[in-house]
Amino acid sequence: MIAYNSEFQGGGLQNGIFESTRAAEDRALSVDPGDPFWQSTHAVWAERDSSGEAMPQYRAEIRSRWTERNLYFLFVCPYEELSLNPLPCTDSETFRLWDWDVAEAFIGSDFQNIQRYKEFEISPQGEWVDLDIDLSKPNHEDGWMWTSGSSVATRIDSAINAWYGAMCIPFAALDTCPPIAGQTFRINLFWSQRQGARVAWQPTMSTTFHVPERFGLLRLAEDPGERTR
Repeated sequence: MIAYNSEFQGGGLQNGIFESTRAAEDRALSVDPGDPFWQSTHAVWAERDSSGEAMPQYRAEIRSRWTERNLYFLFVCPYEELSLNPLPCTDSETFRLWDWDVAEAFIGSDFQNIQRYKEFEISPQGEWVDLDIDLSKPNHEDGWMWTSGSSVATRIDSAINAWYGAMCIPFAALDTCPPIAGQTFRINLFWSQRQGARVAWQPTMSTTFHVPERFGLLRLAEDPGERTR
């Protein structure tokens, strides 16, 4: 049996469980939080600092969908002032993207070796990087040379000081087995600003985000609406 940490719920579902709702088919990435694709699933929030203190002014909303082939995420991130790479490149991944404002998802499928997981980052400008993390290695950043085949989309709304970032991650990049309803992955979610707050869904209780012992769970759920049709 897996024990869940209920001390920090991070919004949304309780006990550190984030449900991704099944979608009938794959589709182009949407960065509109009002899109029915995103509205028909639960949200969780990255809104606590590393020690677990609430930071509601930096509350980032995250939603997820899944299909037979892909896992989708939408991040809605508020900001006071963006810190952006002055020379953005969206044609290839950007090493050390974490030195700027980013939203991040850490996802692991190996429950026996929690030191291994994948890291996905996206910037407000549509830059991205993905990493195959192995914390047993002295320089786990070297994992950035791995390529997941994921895609991203972003939009900045300066009128309300928020930016939107969507990810589409192939399940083949996460696990060797095809996804099924009820399957779980180990996960944590972050919104990090170069100048300002760094908030997490599940607080790491550390100065680093790389604390797999503090991950929550992502559970692949059926779409209740589909079951009643």
